[in-house]
Amino acid sequence: MTSGASVAGQTTSLPAANQRTVWALAWPIILSNITVPMLGLVDTAILGHLDDVQPLAAVAIGAQIFTLLLWSFGFLRMGTTSVTAHAVGQKGIDNSLPLLQQAIWLAIPVSIFCIIAAQVLTPLLLPLFGDDPTLHALTADYLSTRFWGIPVTLLQYCLIGWFIGRGETRIPMLMLISANLLNAGLDYYFVWHLHMGATGVALGTVLADAGALMIALIAAVQRGLTLRLPLPDRAILKRMIVINRDLFIRTLTLLIVFASFAALGAAQSTEVLAANAVLISLLLLISNALDGFAHAAESLVGRFLGAAQPQQMRKAIQLTGINSLIAAFILVGLFVLAGDHLFRLLTDNEDVLPRLQEMHLWLWLLPLSGVASYWLDGVMVGAQATASMRNSMLAAAALVFFPIALLPALPAGQLPELLAAWAVNGEVSANTLLWLAFHLFLLARAAFLIPAIRRVVQTTQK
Repeated sequence: MTSGASVAGQTTSLPAANQRTVWALAWPIILSNITVPMLGLVDTAILGHLDDVQPLAAVAIGAQIFTLLLWSFGFLRMGTTSVTAHAVGQKGIDNSLPLLQQAIWLAIPVSIFCIIAAQVLTPLLLPLFGDDPTLHALTADYLSTRFWGIPVTLLQYCLIGWFIGRGETRIPMLMLISANLLNAGLDYYFVWHLHMGATGVALGTVLADAGALMIALIAAVQRGLTLRLPLPDRAILKRMIVINRDLFIRTLTLLIVFASFAALGAAQSTEVLAANAVLISLLLLISNALDGFAHAAESLVGRFLGAAQPQQMRKAIQLTGINSLIAAFILVGLFVLAGDHLFRLLTDNEDVLPRLQEMHLWLWLLPLSGVASYWLDGVMVGAQATASMRNSMLAAAALVFFPIALLPALPAGQLPELLAAWAVNGEVSANTLLWLAFHLFLLARAAFLIPAIRRVVQTTQK
C-alpha cells in the first residue's frame, strides 16, 4: 500500500514522511524515468551508427517539433497528479477515480486540437531548422508517422499522472520500461532490417507507446475505470483547467527554449545540431532520473496538503530535496568516469565525435545546474502553486536564456569580459554561449521559485 489505503479497502491515515516513504515512491519513478530518455538514446545510438548523419539530424529535429506540440500539453500529467494527490489526502484513495475520468474528458478535445495544429504548424516550423530540403523531407516523414500516436501520448499523460497522485508509482514504471524495451527491439528491426531510417524510428515509438497505454488501461480498469465515462463534472473540470492553464504556459515556454536551442545549433551546422542532440538526450536522462524525487514530492506534498498535515508536508519537502541533491552528485560522478566512452556508445560519426569531446564540462555540470529546478517544480505541483511555476519559467527564458543565447549577434568587443575568456581568435563560440545560456536558464528557474517555496512553507506554519 503506497497511500495508506488499499485499492478496494477503506481509507486509513497517510504514512509519515520519512526516507522509507520517499524511496517507496521515488525508486519506481527513477527506474522508469531513466528508461524514458532511453527511447531517445536508443534512437540516437541506432541512427548514430549509420554512415549518413542526416537521419539522426532528422529525428533530432522531428522529436523537437513533436515535443513542442505534445509536451506543451504535459499539464495533463502534472495537473492530474496535483488534483489526485490532494483528493487522496483529503477524501481517501477510493474517491480519486472521478479525477481520472475528468482528465480523460480534457484529453479528448486536446487530442483533436493537437492533430490539427500538427498539420498546420509543421510546414511553418521546419524552415527554422536550416534550409536543407533533404533533411526537411526526412523530418516530415518522421513526423507524419509520429502524429498517429498523439491520442495515445495524451491518454498516457492522464493515466501516469493519476497513478503518481495515488502513490502507485510501480504502474508507470511497468508502462515505461515495457515501452522502451519494445521500442528498442522495433527500432533495430525497422532501421537495420527494413532500412526504414527515421520513419522506422517513428513507427517503433508509436507502437511502443500503444503497448504502454494498454498496460495502464488494464490497471485502471482493475481500479474501477469503465469504458462508459460519466458526464463532465463542471466543478472538477474548472479546477483542473485553472491549474492546467498555468502548467500549459510553463511547459510551452520550456519547449520553446528547447526548440530555440535546437534551431540555434542547426543554424551553425548539421554536425553541431547532431552533437547537441546527443547531449540533449543525456539531459533527458538526467532530468528524468532526478524527477523521481520531484514526482515523490508532487505526491507527498499534495497528499499532506489535502490531509492538512503541514509538519509532514514540510518534512517531505526537505527529504525530497536532500535526496535530489545526492542523486545529482552521483550522476556527475558517473559522467566523469564514463568520459568519451559514453559518447562513443551513442555515435561513431567522425564529424560529430570531436565536437562532443569538446563539451565534457557542459555535460558534467548539467545535473547540478538542473537539480533545484526539477525538485522545486515537484514541490510546486504538489502545493498547486502552478502560477509561480509559470512565472519563474517565463522570467528565466526572457531574462536569462534568450539574451545570452543571442549574444553571438554582437561584435566580439561588446561581449562581457567573462564571456570573452572563451574567445578564440577574438570570437566566442556560438555553441559555447548557447550552452552557457541553457545552464544559467536552469539555475534561474530555481532562483525565481525561491520566494514561492517560502510562501508555501510559511502558509503551512500559520
